[in-house]
Amino acid sequence: MTTLNLPLSRRAVLAASLPALLAACPALAEKAPAPKVTIDELMAPNSLPDIVQGKADAPVTIVEYASMTCGHCAAFHHDVYPVLKKDYIDTGKVRFILREFPLDPIATAAFMLARSLDDKRDAAVDLLFAQQKNWAFTDTPLEGLGNVVKQAGIGQAKFEEVLKDAKLQRAVIAVRDRAAEKFGVNATPTFFINGVKFAGEMKAADLDKIIGGATQAEPAPAK
Repeated sequence: MTTLNLPLSRRAVLAASLPALLAACPALAEKAPAPKVTIDELMAPNSLPDIVQGKADAPVTIVEYASMTCGHCAAFHHDVYPVLKKDYIDTGKVRFILREFPLDPIATAAFMLARSLDDKRDAAVDLLFAQQKNWAFTDTPLEGLGNVVKQAGIGQAKFEEVLKDAKLQRAVIAVRDRAAEKFGVNATPTFFINGVKFAGEMKAADLDKIIGGATQAEPAPAK
């Protein structure tokens, strides 16, 4: 398990070298679901608005807490998310929300840049996960991050402007801190499926079983 540190400073986010904070997120040992939280509590307003994929009245709600520098999160979005989208989100069975849970300053920076693109945040997240090795685990992560987000239309001037946005930084960290304090999230990826917590690596076969069971329960209320 990865424990949380104190809130990250803006100076830390803008630091040029962060080698000690760029280790890949470990796989989690927790296999059984943790106690359930209510959908209303899980979906209460955050410091940043949720970006929802899927129908509002889908019977299953999945919330993923991820870190942009987490290798297991990147693997989920590369290997499992396309199946989830095709079989469940696009067919109206699941609404899916990814929430920010940065484990280090460079992950915070990546989420800030993705959020600066508003409704294109998820596309930026996909791009950053797909090219994670080109920025997150290099000797110059900020330089690599800047090169990747240029593909999403973020030039150098905007890059620097976003990373100096203290209000946005606080909002990203507040999403993480609320998850830690209210829902016991302390590592990534962590999923809530109709309010039931599943921590650790998630395979497509696991999702099939969990979603199948969740559809037998009371449907999640539309938001």
